[in-house]
Amino acid sequence: MKIMMMGLLLMAGLTGGCAQNYYNVPTELVASKIKVLGVAPFFIDADSDITHPQKEQLVSLIAELNQNNQGLLGRKLKATGNFYTVTTTEGEPQQLFKSLFSRREKREDATILYNKYFWKNDELRSYIQKNNLDAVMLVTISGLIKKETLFSSTLLTKLEANYNFLTMTAQILDADGTTLWEYPNFRRRLLSYYPLANLQYADFSESDANLSSKTEVKFKNLDGIRRALEKKSTDLLLRETQESEAYARQFNEMVSLIAYDGPHEGKAAAPAATTTTLQPAPAAIVKLVEPVQAPTVQPPPVIMPPLPVQPVTPPLETAAPTSNEIVPATESTR
Repeated sequence: MKIMMMGLLLMAGLTGGCAQNYYNVPTELVASKIKVLGVAPFFIDADSDITHPQKEQLVSLIAELNQNNQGLLGRKLKATGNFYTVTTTEGEPQQLFKSLFSRREKREDATILYNKYFWKNDELRSYIQKNNLDAVMLVTISGLIKKETLFSSTLLTKLEANYNFLTMTAQILDADGTTLWEYPNFRRRLLSYYPLANLQYADFSESDANLSSKTEVKFKNLDGIRRALEKKSTDLLLRETQESEAYARQFNEMVSLIAYDGPHEGKAAAPAATTTTLQPAPAAIVKLVEPVQAPTVQPPPVIMPPLPVQPVTPPLETAAPTSNEIVPATESTR
């Protein structure tokens, strides 16, 4: 029982505690400093570890898919309400990347392997000022080789090997070159970092068909990579959306680490509701009013229509002596 109570208290502390800050600076500073956020065209680092045999065609394919999906990230960032405006800047991605790029470091922090990018401060400041931004978000697709374990479709066979992945990294920087936020993010309690796509697969089918204990690692063809990156995500009702499942997964992860509780830009804060306290009337002027009874209304008399008079046929009588006086008939004789 005590263990159960301790578990519940721990869960309540994790879920009901203060909101986590995933920025490298206080969120108050972010709220006051970043009003206009720009999203630069997505970069593809062709000089990173991309070992696909059709590398040039693959780089062109990723550049095309980046252009098709970068607007989605801008809309998701704008929907947070944390920025006055979010704009997608223009420019040729590869030329912009070459002008801003300083160096790349392959790092492994907290068991997460990724490529970390550094940028030229002067060129970055010029780019931010040219586009009238407070900060800019730089998103880079790069190649990475890391050890991973893949399972067959039956989950009965697995192969641990070095596979070639495409990964996505992102940073929000100001004009001074300060990294205000980055992805992968190491300020979260539970660390996770998913690749954008795996360029290789373990050919379990071939080894099974040949009754071989050796499974080869092969590269996916360009059509398969395109189909994987263009596959649409589904909503809670399993209806297909217009979002790429692979890109949307990365964007949703990023936005969840960017959005913060605080005043939302572009939305006027609702004024505090004013409550008026009704004071009771003084006892001296309180007067009870007796309810007025409605006068009793007598129903109008019912007037019965007169009964129709039946004509009375006088009985035959003996003729009286002739006279000018008319004698009426009587009901009885005396």
